[in-house]
Parts: sequence; C-alpha cells; structure tokens
Amino acid sequence: MALEMFGRSINKIGVIGSGNIGPDIALYFTKVLHKYGVPVIIVDVAERALKSGESRVEGKVKRGVRTGAFKKEEAESMINNLSWTSDYSQLKGVDFVIEAATEDIGIKGKIFSELEKICPETTIFASNSSHMEPELIFEKIKKRERCLVIHYFFPAERSIIVEIVPGKDTSSDVVGFLMKLYEQIGKAPIKVKSRYGYAIDPIFEGIFLASAFMVEKGIGTVKELDSMAQRALGLGVGPFTAMNLTGGNPIIDHGLTKMHSKISPWYRKPVILESLLASGKQWDTPKLGEEAAYREKAFETVSDLIRGAYFGLVCEILDSGISSIGDLEMAVESALVVNPPFQMMNKLGVDKALELVKAYAKEWPDFVVPEVLVKQAESGKPWDIPLVFREDRDDVAVVTIRRPKTLNALNSSIMRQLQTVFSEIKEDNRIKGVVLTGFGIKAFVSGADINELARLKIPDEGEALSLRGQETLIQIENLGKPVVCAMNGLAFGGGNELAMACTARIARKGLRVLCGQPEPKLGIIPGYGGTQRLPRLVGLARAWPLLRTGNPISSEEALKIGLIQEEVEGDIKEAGIAFARKVISGEVNIPPINKEPIEIPESLPEVDIGHLSRKIDEILKKAILEGAKMTLEEGLRFEARTFGECLKTKDTRIGMETFMRFGPKQNAGFAHV
Repeated sequence: MALEMFGRSINKIGVIGSGNIGPDIALYFTKVLHKYGVPVIIVDVAERALKSGESRVEGKVKRGVRTGAFKKEEAESMINNLSWTSDYSQLKGVDFVIEAATEDIGIKGKIFSELEKICPETTIFASNSSHMEPELIFEKIKKRERCLVIHYFFPAERSIIVEIVPGKDTSSDVVGFLMKLYEQIGKAPIKVKSRYGYAIDPIFEGIFLASAFMVEKGIGTVKELDSMAQRALGLGVGPFTAMNLTGGNPIIDHGLTKMHSKISPWYRKPVILESLLASGKQWDTPKLGEEAAYREKAFETVSDLIRGAYFGLVCEILDSGISSIGDLEMAVESALVVNPPFQMMNKLGVDKALELVKAYAKEWPDFVVPEVLVKQAESGKPWDIPLVFREDRDDVAVVTIRRPKTLNALNSSIMRQLQTVFSEIKEDNRIKGVVLTGFGIKAFVSGADINELARLKIPDEGEALSLRGQETLIQIENLGKPVVCAMNGLAFGGGNELAMACTARIARKGLRVLCGQPEPKLGIIPGYGGTQRLPRLVGLARAWPLLRTGNPISSEEALKIGLIQEEVEGDIKEAGIAFARKVISGEVNIPPINKEPIEIPESLPEVDIGHLSRKIDEILKKAILEGAKMTLEEGLRFEARTFGECLKTKDTRIGMETFMRFGPKQNAGFAHV
C-alpha cells in the first residue's frame, strides 16, 4: 500500500536517529500512516539507542491504550508498522527520510552522504536540525533541490508546529508538497526562510537567556525566576524547567554562542549555564505543584523585563523577514506554550510594549530595539494578526480560516477579517467564485469562540453579537459570486451556520461527525442563522430534531438530507475549486435558499431532549416556528432577539459554566428556568 497525495506517492518513510526526538517523530508518522500500510524505518548505529527508543514508543502507545486514545488493535498496528534497525540498507526505496541525529555538522554530513548512495533521486531529504542552516547541512549533496530542514518541537508526537526551512536550492514543489502533507497529517507547518536558529528557537532560547541574565543580576534565584517568568508570560512551564525537561542545556550552550555572531551580540552563554554544565546537574526549579515564594515587587520588575525581552525577540524575527505575524503568533503560542505575543502587545498597547523593550535594552545595551516595533508604535494602530488567508487560483479565490489551537473557532477578529476579505473579493472582477475552508483536517469551524459567548451578560449584548455575526454571513450569502464551502472537518454551531450561508457545501467523505447545532447543550440557541437557514435548506421536519437535540450528523447523513451537495475523497480544496468552476460555468446549478416564509407541517416529529433545558427549548421552538412565518431577513432578526432572551435564563449561565469548567463531555445540570 501507499499514501497517494498531492502528486506524490509515499511508500516508506525513514527516520535517522533514535535519541531524544527521532522516536517521537517516528511515533507520529506511524500513528497517522499505519492505516495506509506505509512502514516507518528507524535507523541508528547504536543498538542501545534503538532499544531505548523502541521501549519509549511502546510505552507511550500503551499509555494511549489505557487512556482510550488508541484501540488495542490500532496500537498493535502502529507498533508493527515500525522497524528498528542499524542497517542503512533497509532504507532502499524510501520516499521521505528525516534525520534526527546529534546536532553536529560532521555527523549529519556523513548520514546524508550515505543516504545519497542508498535512496532514489526522488527521495526527500530532511534534517530535524534545531539551528543549522540547510545550505550548510546539505552543502555536499548533489541534488540539493530535494533537501531542507523540518524542525519539530518537543514533544514531537504532540506539538502541532513544524518549521519548514528550505535552503536556497530547495525546490518550491518539494516545499509546497510538504506544507500540504503536514497539514493533512494533522500538523501546522510554517514556512521559514533560512537563518541560524530559524524563527522559534531564538525566542525560546532568548526567554531562557533573559531569565538567566536576571538571575546573574541578583533580581531573583533560578527557582524564583522560573516561576515569575512562567506567570508573566503565561508559559506552560518555566524557562529553566523547560531546559530540564527537554535536555536542552548542551544544545542551547552551543546555540547561544552561534547566535551571538549570526543574530545579535546580546545572545551569549551566561555564566550560570557554564557552571551548571560543568557540574552535570539540572536547574534548581520548583517541584511539581510547588510555587516558589517571591515578593510581588520583585515580580513587577521581572514581569516588565521579561515581557520587554519577549516582545523584542519576537519583533526581531519579524524584522528579519524570515517569518510573518500570522505564522509567528500561531507557532510561538503553540510550540512554546506561551501567551501569543502580538495579542499581548495589542492588549497592553503597542506604544507601551515598545517602552518595555526600550527599558530592557537600557539594562542590556546589546539588545536591539526592532525597527518594525518602532514603526508600529508610531502608527498608533494595533498589530493586524491574520487568521483568514486568501489564495487566488486563477478565477477562484480560496479563503482559509486558520486558528488550529481552537479548531478554527470563530471570534470577532475572524468575523471582521472575513468581512474584509469578502468585500475585496466582491470588488475583484478577476474572481468569479470562492472556496471557503478551514485549516487542517479536524475542523472546518468548531463553532463560535466559547470565551466570547461566556462574556455575554444581558440580552442586548447577546442580540448585538448575533446581529454582528449575521451581518458577515449575509454578506457571504449575497456576494453575487458562488461560494463553495469545502468542509474539511467538523462544523459545529457557528461553523455550520457559516457553511449554510454559502452557495453550496461539499465535505470529506466518510466523516462520522460532520455538522450540528449543539447550542442547546450550552444553554443557548443558534444565533448566526441556524434556526432559519437549516429549515429552509433541509425542510422544517428534518431540521426540527437536529436543532432541538443538538446532536451532530455524519457526512453521509448530511448528503442524504440535502445539507451538502457532495462527499469527496482526496484534496478537499482542489475538489472545492473544481466544484466552484462547475457552478460558474453553469454545469452545476445550485438553487438559491428560499428567502420567503416557509410552510410549517401540520405535525412535527416528537423529540426527546433528555437532560437539556426545557426553558431554552421553549425559546428555540419559538425562534424556529415564528421565524418560519417570516422572510429570511425578518427571521434572522427575530433569531437574534430570541438568542438575547436566553441571557435572561439561569440555564444559560449553568450551561456556559459547565462547559468552561468540564468541557463538552459533561452534561449540564439545567434548572429549566
């Protein structure tokens, strides 16, 4: 068997190195590729390393079985799909190989020289280097157009971010294929231009270094700085704890020395790191559950300094031109588990962020104040953080919502950006149609941002939020050009409502869970048109139980009831483009949604709403039935008012609080009032 994707065939994958990260890379590959029968070969010259890596992977898979992440048969298939060997000849015929050996140019050079003898000329060569430029790693390789860096983050089987770093000779076709491949296997790749350290590690190591410098200045101890930096930046773990967990001290020791000459003189090896490496010990950090004691006044000092360093580090990357705001915001937040930098600066005020960076540079004069931050502060505007991306494919615009950490959940920023993008498309005479899709394979749009919904307090706020969202969807519905929603994954709540505002909908084939309106489970009703468009698209009798129970349906069921036009296999974006062109040419005719009042059947199906709020169900039934008697325009306004009514109830607060505390699997204990 093989994985056929984007014009390439993947029959076998190789991973070189069974040390810190190679086994985790192999684990992720086997997790997603075992079902296609694509074997993963792990090669290491040290038998001890092979046994250790194999044992670690098997342990993680067994834990996955215990937690329910994997079924027993699935786990066995994943393990059996892996081969651990010291024999490089096992890589004959491999289509894609990732080297994850020691960060040593000599070792990497020998590995790729050996691979060049064994592998076909079509094999993609990638190095999981954390710092070295691809031009240096592949300097002696003859066919460098197939070579690049793919930088994973700890832990590689769970962190979604990978940096795709092409060299000056890397083929754009190879880069394009890998960007698509990694998205399709569940990662979030960002393309980064070649520079030592790439985009994310200079920030990661810079946060550590800024903390180490403060320890050396006597502002606090290692334990105190670890806790204070974690609190100030919203880090998952403190910077010193991160070094202990990843075994990163030797790598950062070398990296900081190189960054000193290649990026900025501010980067240098701190004295306390030299001492620690000489002793062979780990950093003295808080134990699990322990909070280091420190004075609040000390925290204020540390908070200002560490934020100044953080903002300056991120903006230096932006200044260098190797990455973009959107990619940095997503990657830094996800890979480093830290508060997103540009959102932090916007909330604080960009001028205030600049003051913090300047204050930090005054304490450490080698630290450069990035020009891009100076200019942004002078503009008086917040950072524009893109979450909606447009790519034109001749006469079809492909619009992608990318917010993978929340499964592309809609928030006010996305809604504003959708309005802007669709306004530009409407005025662009070159564009005849649109494909609207989501990033990744899990979700088109998982719904409206629950944090924004939870902040609603009074009916007027609820109605206003609903009307603002409806305005965006009405704009898409009345664009004057066909809009095909390519549902790459689940569409819940506002996501399904967004899809229903499009001219047509297609979905990936075989999705057991595609779409639904789960609002009643949260103690609210749909507010972006669900009570009005769903009955008009599939009929009131079919919509009635779907709206009232909040239960999702599969792609097969959605096709059967007429909610989607096609189930497709393969690349959903390409299928969307092809479908849009059929609509443009008139080959496919999609009747417009009925905007007039619709007939209410004499009898509607009995619906068991179970534990759901009877009070919210009353409001929901009113929105559906009264709205059906109105035009679509009137019905949408009526839905917004009834959405606001939910905020008068106790059950809305119960539903929201239950979801915020326990997630979607916990049933709310509604009071029915």
